[in-house]
Amino acid sequence: MDRIHILGASGSGTTTLGAALAERLGIAHVDTDHYLWEPTDPPFQRTRAQEERCTLLAAALDAHPRWTLSGSLCCWGDRFIPRFELVIFLLVPTEIRLTRLQDRERQRFGTEALAPGGAMHATHVAFLNWAAAYDEGDNAMRSRQHHEQWLARLPRPYLRLEGPLTIADQLTRVEEWWTEREAKARRITR
Repeated sequence: MDRIHILGASGSGTTTLGAALAERLGIAHVDTDHYLWEPTDPPFQRTRAQEERCTLLAAALDAHPRWTLSGSLCCWGDRFIPRFELVIFLLVPTEIRLTRLQDRERQRFGTEALAPGGAMHATHVAFLNWAAAYDEGDNAMRSRQHHEQWLARLPRPYLRLEGPLTIADQLTRVEEWWTEREAKARRITR
């Protein structure tokens, strides 16, 4: 497994799994958020132009022969699909994702900034509403429908990990899937 892309809804754990897989395999971890968003304070306020983010991401991937790439690049990064040896789709229940996102936002910005009247309150509420709409949203947003359609167009099979799995469980399932795939390929070539 040299080039792995992990996608899912916000809060599904793509970055966490990407980092864990990178550590397990001794490869680089790259996250789409570093290329999608301009550096701002607070972060995640303005997206980069599509060509700029693609150029930056391509340079990051080219710098490492082996990597995990976490985060969604549907709608803007299809040119990277031929690079993927494995695509992993994480599907986690909404209530778990929203709890994770609320915890992450509190760690990032602080409780005071997110509270009603706080500097980040309106942005925080809008973000959580957007994240909550993932399962029912349409193609106009980062949604399950959009991800499912993108996955259906991939030129090779992908691995779907559903439910509130631990990182250890996810790593085991990825390794089992890859081992089975490699064994099947060897049987076909004999």
